[in-house]
Amino acid sequence: MSADSPLRKALTIAGSDPSGGAGIQADLKTFSQLNVYGMAVIAALTAQNTLGVAGVVGVDPVFVAQQLDSVLSDITPDATKTGMLLTAGVIEAVAEKVKEYKVANLVVDPVLMSTTGARLMQPEALTALRQFLLPLTTLITPNLHEASVLTGEPVTTIADMERSARQICQMGPQYVLIKGGHLQGDAIDVLFNGDSFVQFRSPRVATRHTHGTGCVLSASIAGHLALGRSINVAIELAKDLVTDALKHAVEIGSGAGPCSPLSFGGSSGG
Repeated sequence: MSADSPLRKALTIAGSDPSGGAGIQADLKTFSQLNVYGMAVIAALTAQNTLGVAGVVGVDPVFVAQQLDSVLSDITPDATKTGMLLTAGVIEAVAEKVKEYKVANLVVDPVLMSTTGARLMQPEALTALRQFLLPLTTLITPNLHEASVLTGEPVTTIADMERSARQICQMGPQYVLIKGGHLQGDAIDVLFNGDSFVQFRSPRVATRHTHGTGCVLSASIAGHLALGRSINVAIELAKDLVTDALKHAVEIGSGAGPCSPLSFGGSSGG
């Protein structure tokens, strides 16, 4: 990097997907696609592939905190995202280190469940998420199901998304992006900044190979924030990347293959 273009850095705190389609593996691929230096703290382990999640193991919160100390005491990320955190203890440890090191540009992807129905956050961890992490969050990116769980009310329409965004914003994050990937028609996401709404619309890509899209979107937003872009611009560019990643999804394995963040801009990857 030249002096005019300093190296930008992003940290992911998330679970590991050994098949490479989601979690920290997808996040690091996305950071690399954006020419952002990626770092990763492993908060949970999974045994999964394109067919689903076979097992989940939590990481000791003390060791998660030690990983964060090792990174943050030495290298300051320009943006950070969280993915699968699994336990209340890990969420509390992450929140403590976010405060201690004054972590900026925190994007929280509240991963609750896999697309095949495996639970990726323990029930008591949801309370910890609301209490400890959301007040420190720059942007939270729940899908319709996650927004429904966070608020305790169904979210199935644009009006529901706006109501839900207002409710989640009261929990502490500066911005709330409700993802509408499971709506009919175009993929419409709704952003609330505490005062007004903005809709982001993109054409729906007809593919069953959608593994990792939530991870790639939140990682891309974090990457663009690390590059100094505004929330709105970061979301717009991230949606472009995800749309392209879905168009070039990798047909690998026997189930739902992963989207390909490495395809964006003509790079090979899918």
